Amino acid sequence: MVVSQFLEHAKEVEMDAVACNGEIIAYAISEHVEFAGVHSGDATIQFPPQKLYVETARRIKKISKKIAKQLNISGPFNIQFLARDNDIKVIECNLRASRSFPFVSKVLKINFIELATRIMLGLPVSKPDKSVFDLDYVGVKASQFSFNRLQKADPKLGVDMVSTGEVGCIGEDARSALLTAMLSVGQRIPNKNVLLSTGNGKQKGDMLGAAKLLQQKGYSIFATEGTSRHLTENGIENTRVYWPEEDGTPKAVDMINNHEIDLVINVPRNHSDKEVTNGYRIRRTAIDRNIPLITNARLASAFIKSFCSMSADDIEVKSWQEF
Repeated sequence: MVVSQFLEHAKEVEMDAVACNGEIIAYAISEHVEFAGVHSGDATIQFPPQKLYVETARRIKKISKKIAKQLNISGPFNIQFLARDNDIKVIECNLRASRSFPFVSKVLKINFIELATRIMLGLPVSKPDKSVFDLDYVGVKASQFSFNRLQKADPKLGVDMVSTGEVGCIGEDARSALLTAMLSVGQRIPNKNVLLSTGNGKQKGDMLGAAKLLQQKGYSIFATEGTSRHLTENGIENTRVYWPEEDGTPKAVDMINNHEIDLVINVPRNHSDKEVTNGYRIRRTAIDRNIPLITNARLASAFIKSFCSMSADDIEVKSWQEF
């Protein structure tokens, strides 16, 4: 019998590093926008981390040094961590390069693979003198999905990887980098109408600040029953829409089919029959009608805060070398 423990509301943090005879030569600590539970290949990653306690980063470095020494690593490796209230747990350690290796190499401007190759060939290497604290810009890696090519697939994120590509973008700050990355993978800034269906109580709370921003920016908010009630209780104007199986109009699916919605935020709450059936139909209709869809509350909140604080025209076009 295997007993597993599931930790909710924990950050996922990645350590990409190169070691020589068990000593770390170069490393990069990056942070997922989504809470742990979304596969690292699908997650949106920020580097340098934007909301990580200094103590959390210190403990991650300490644990990584111990792992590298015990395994006597020479070459590239990646460790994934769970972090909650400075309590750090190792998810896994992979003795290989990860998909975030080229991303952090580009942002930090240190070629991790060149260092790892020299070490594995027995050639001399020296520790880079560059610190992540020297960076005055931020990198964001966002994932690209192909749900529109997969008939009837449920377009939501989980522990299984479903993305088919990714884009790395650099910006002057976290919001400009995130907005650039999200637009690059096919998301669009809504013109007027946004549909919110924001999951459980914790997720509804996470989305409240973003919903207030949408209202302040003049967006029309449409929301399913529970979300609509929560928004109304907190003084945010909205129009209730009905689930596909409910009696009443307007129905969420009809509005999406008629292209009356510019952005759909649908956060799965649980796995009940009603939730799965209704939520799936909204998500799938959005994909089939080419309406931007986000199914994670933290990512949706970050995206909304980004496009409400700046427009696409505010994004500076710079070459990698200019940063």
